[in-house]
Amino acid sequence: MQASFALVSERWRIVSWNVNGIRAAERKGFLRWLRKDRPDVVALQETRIDSGSLPTRLRTPASYHGAWGFSCRPGYSGVATFSRRAPLATATGIGIPAFDAEGRVVETEFERFILYNVYFPKGSGTARDNSRVPFKLDFYDAFFAFALARRAAARKPLVVLGDFNTAHRDIDLANPRTNQKTSGFLPEERQAFEKHLDAGFVDTYRRRFPERVQYSWWSQRVGVRARNVGWRIDYVWVSKELWPRVVDAFIEDQVRGSDHCPVGIELEL
Repeated sequence: MQASFALVSERWRIVSWNVNGIRAAERKGFLRWLRKDRPDVVALQETRIDSGSLPTRLRTPASYHGAWGFSCRPGYSGVATFSRRAPLATATGIGIPAFDAEGRVVETEFERFILYNVYFPKGSGTARDNSRVPFKLDFYDAFFAFALARRAAARKPLVVLGDFNTAHRDIDLANPRTNQKTSGFLPEERQAFEKHLDAGFVDTYRRRFPERVQYSWWSQRVGVRARNVGWRIDYVWVSKELWPRVVDAFIEDQVRGSDHCPVGIELEL
């Protein structure tokens, strides 16, 4: 697929951040960060709020258009995408009730690309076992089948970003040897991750920085983040045809406010 771009270029700063509760993030300075960073698009995961509890200042922050996906379960999951440019269209879910009930996907379509903000499931259940791994892998398959079909129909490249809840390779977590049986680094999760990456996407940060060690999530146990014992589980993927337009990729690990930090890209379109 050949992407068509206008002669007049536009710079897009696109950021993804699992905020681990939008109300908690607000108390820790999320809106101040937004005013300072001024991304063109910011995609949030794990907002953990329902529509009825959402104040206007968070639903549509000043200078932004907002698109939200809510979980049917209170205080769980949820995604939101804010954009300075008005999207051509927005949609939630992928048409499968078992997945859509958890509020994990928001699509925003722009003139030159379609962006998917996704909060991929964890493989661990409430008992801290690996009981949700089958659900997680089924979600991976269903989401990427949906997104690639949408790409083909719309004839536009994709940006897929969010909390993937999987570290791809040893370089992507501090302790790979001791996490071989931990959800997030199980062989079957990593294989699924790689299968879908190879189906037509680029992991922008790792392509730009093949050897750099940087993480996007840390356990909330005392001292873990200070020692940088982390995982890189937040990603920005782009369709292969969009990769030449990526001029930078970054992990803002100095930004606090959640157990995750913002990750993102700069696009020149």
